[in-house]
Amino acid sequence: MVDHEESAAGRGRPAGRVRLGVDVGGTFTDLVAVDPDGAVRFAKVPSVPADPSDGVLAALAVAELDGPLVGTFAHGTTVATNALLERAGARTALVTTRGFRDVIEIGRQNRPSLYDLTLDRPPALVPRELRFTVAERCGPHGVLEPLRAAEVDRVVEEVAAVPGLDAVAVCLLFSFAHPDHERTVATALRARLPGVTVVASSEVLPVFREYERFTTAVADAYLTPRLSSYLRALERRCADRGLTVPMIMQSSGGVTELAEAAGHAARCVLSGPAGGVVGAAYVAGLSGVRDLLTFDMGGTSTDVAPVLDGQALTTAESVLAGVPIMLPTVDVHSVSAGGGSIAWVDAGGALRVGPRSAGADPGPACYGRGGTRPTVTDADLCLGYLADGAGLGGEVTLSRTAAEAALRELGAPLGLSAVETAAGVVAVADAEMTRALRVVSVERGLDPRELVLVAFGGAGGTHACALAEELGMTRVLVPLAAGVLSALGLAIGDVRRDHARPLIGRLGEVDLAAAFTDLVASADLAGGHGPVDGHDPAGAGAVVLQRRLDCRYAGQSHELTIDVAEPAGGSGAVAGGASADGGLVDAVRAAFEAEHLRRYGHVAAGREIETVAARLVVTVPGPRPRPVAPSPDPTARRGRRRAWTDGAWHEIDVIPRAALGPGDMVRGPAVVEFAEATCLLRRDWTGVVDDIGTLVLTRPAPGGPTPSGTAPSAV
Repeated sequence: MVDHEESAAGRGRPAGRVRLGVDVGGTFTDLVAVDPDGAVRFAKVPSVPADPSDGVLAALAVAELDGPLVGTFAHGTTVATNALLERAGARTALVTTRGFRDVIEIGRQNRPSLYDLTLDRPPALVPRELRFTVAERCGPHGVLEPLRAAEVDRVVEEVAAVPGLDAVAVCLLFSFAHPDHERTVATALRARLPGVTVVASSEVLPVFREYERFTTAVADAYLTPRLSSYLRALERRCADRGLTVPMIMQSSGGVTELAEAAGHAARCVLSGPAGGVVGAAYVAGLSGVRDLLTFDMGGTSTDVAPVLDGQALTTAESVLAGVPIMLPTVDVHSVSAGGGSIAWVDAGGALRVGPRSAGADPGPACYGRGGTRPTVTDADLCLGYLADGAGLGGEVTLSRTAAEAALRELGAPLGLSAVETAAGVVAVADAEMTRALRVVSVERGLDPRELVLVAFGGAGGTHACALAEELGMTRVLVPLAAGVLSALGLAIGDVRRDHARPLIGRLGEVDLAAAFTDLVASADLAGGHGPVDGHDPAGAGAVVLQRRLDCRYAGQSHELTIDVAEPAGGSGAVAGGASADGGLVDAVRAAFEAEHLRRYGHVAAGREIETVAARLVVTVPGPRPRPVAPSPDPTARRGRRRAWTDGAWHEIDVIPRAALGPGDMVRGPAVVEFAEATCLLRRDWTGVVDDIGTLVLTRPAPGGPTPSGTAPSAV
């Protein structure tokens, strides 16, 4: 297999340099550097919301990395995510088929809260006065009303007259099947409006469902100018320091070239969380775990996702900030319950946590940087889970006094002490995160009791045992790089591109072979335009093709995506169409019904199956270094401190992670302090360090015996 580093060396870059992953979160910027021998180095610095690239360069400085030392560089960013959440994207216009001006506002009849009469949908990304129509019409079988040149000229001039316009989305009816009209309008707009981002829906999402296709294309246009500006500035700053051009993590869990990400921002709306899922799946696999739930509790939010058989589940039906984005996305569910989430009391006197966050500036009250509102981090510090005076990110020192003052002020109207308020804040946050884990497990047809929880992020290990108990789970993994695992996922991520084409018809009648052949041709692998320009796809194992199919029972409104196995002995398109290969049809039916049974608990034997779209995922696998658990540091000092557990204060062990070597055991209640994170073992939990440095936590199954097994040494 040819990896990025070797490929880079073939183009004149020296081999043997580090692989770098940098993840910019709402509170901290994390860095992981993977050395050629597999050794891993970490760094964490506060994020700079005004210019996230400042945090990137600060992390590089802390890690003492410069251009000559860095080979490949992968970056995860929340710029697009935050722009969508804050409605801070570009001034965008929409051009659509006459009569469909309000599709993006009408949406679908489903409501986010069925019985809440006061709740309204988020506003459309394009206001009505910036939506323009053009006289044309295509149907399923071709052109119904031709697009005339005069009509194109008219709508282009109307759009050009809009002051301060940054982007235009062109979304015409049935353009996924007949894109010529849409391409004509988009080409004319690009010629008339140089410097303005123009997005055609058939280029971004060539599949049916006009509402979701329109919203995805509009989101792409709305977000691209801001993300492109940031990425181009980062590219220039990296070049000034002799660094390679960063690769960018996509929502799908694979990285792509900076130019590709800068041109289509909608593909990166979950860039950071996707890196965490990739990193969690990787380290869990090294510990022998392939079925898991990821639990990433950072400073601003908590992100959870399922991983089955070592693969992160993806979806094409994600909704972010009320905007459907039908692009391949790691099946992540996010809640506003991070360490920096602000605690408050609502009008009914109930204690609440989030969605507002203290962020990196000013941060929680305990940071001493001007924040006065109590957060989950303040509660953890007040309860003894974090150490008073501990440093975070090299620039923050925690103050328990400040945390208690903020919590005391919050709890006073409720008649609660600082400690009681802190316990309430933790309980509310834990309940919110437990609900999130149920969304990606129980609501996906998965039994969490059969899965392992992988906890990471700065606060993940602090809350993991409580969440696992609530879900009936008996195993938790806390990786050695828990505090920066998203950055590790970036450093080892596969380079990925996704291709799709409509394939609407009955299974057994559509030509699967032709569909996948066309997709392989559109990927242009032989022409050197696969996932990485210049990468030799002919190299053994260099490029991996994954064929997928969107299917549904006839009459259903939504579909499931299944993998289509590659035919034996071939690496090209699926051989033998449906008519020529009944075995392929049977395999597709079996795969679809197995997935339908898992998701919905039933199948309809004998019912017709429809195909909706064919997909091709093209990847170049990233590196897979195997970390080795470091030997214990004899100078690491153990201690004890008071912590609030099981409703009372207890003196518990406090153990530096550096003091633990392979096979060492920890018994709860105890706190294990990692360099960039903290792990709280509750009563009845036992932790053992495995051979890659992961702290494996276990507890007795409810009503069952204590987990068996002993370790060579115990703490």
